[in-house]
Amino acid sequence: MPTISLAIQKGGSGKTTTAVNLAAALQQMGHRVLLIDLDPQANLTQAMGILEEVEPSIYHEFQKVANGKPSDLSAIILQQNGLELIPASLELAGAELELVSTYGREQLLSRMLKPLKKEYEYILIDCPPAIGMLTVNSLVASDFVLMPLQAEFLPLKGVMSFLRHFEKVRTTLNKKLKVLGFVLTRYDNRKTMNRSVLEQLIGAYGDKVFQTRIRTNIALAQAQEKGVDIFSFAPSSNGAQDYMELARELLEKISGN
Repeated sequence: MPTISLAIQKGGSGKTTTAVNLAAALQQMGHRVLLIDLDPQANLTQAMGILEEVEPSIYHEFQKVANGKPSDLSAIILQQNGLELIPASLELAGAELELVSTYGREQLLSRMLKPLKKEYEYILIDCPPAIGMLTVNSLVASDFVLMPLQAEFLPLKGVMSFLRHFEKVRTTLNKKLKVLGFVLTRYDNRKTMNRSVLEQLIGAYGDKVFQTRIRTNIALAQAQEKGVDIFSFAPSSNGAQDYMELARELLEKISGN
C-alpha cells in the first residue's frame, strides 16, 4: 500500500499539521495509518503530544542498519491518541553526517520499512524542510510525494527548487516515485496574494493542485498545541472539514495513479 512523503524545501509550510490531520482523517475512514517523523526538529512527534526526548527513536534504527545490524521499526512504534507513530529525536540531525559513508545509504529507510508495508494501508512520512540524506531516504522509500505549502510567493519558489531535486531522485533512485499533488494551507480566498499563488500553481501544474484548500483556522494551531489531531479537538471546525475532504480527494488521486 502507498507510502507518501510530505516534503517541500521550505519550513512552516503546514507539513506537520497536514501529516497529523490527514492520518487522523484516513483513520476515521477506517484505514490503518502509520506516521513517521523524519525531521530532526521532531515537530511531528511533539505535535502528537510527546514533548520529552524519545529513546529509542528512528535515529537509533538508522544507526543499527548503518552498522550492519538488523532493524525492527515495529519495536519503536508509539500509540498516541489513537494514531501510530515512529518518533524522531534531536539526535537525528547527526544521521545526515553518519550515513554519508554507509553503503547503499539512500535505500536504508526503504529496507527498514519493508516488513511494515503489509501491516499498514498508508504510511505518511514528515520530511525535513531541506534536501539532505533523510529526505532522499524518504523519497526512495515512497510511492508518492505530497507537497503542502502556504499560498505565498516564497513557498512557491520552494516548490520549484524541490522539484528539481525530486526529478534527480526519481530518475536515478526511484523511478516509480510520483508527485501526488500540491495542497495549499492557511488559505484565505479573500487575500489577493493567496488567489494569485493558486492561479500560478494551477497554471504550472494543472490538476496536480488539490481542489481542497486548508483554510486558515485557529483550531488547527490550538489542536497542535494540545498535542492532538483536529478531529479530537474540534470535530466540527473548518480544519476538520478541510482535512476530511483532503483525505477523500487524496484517495481518489491515488486510485487514479
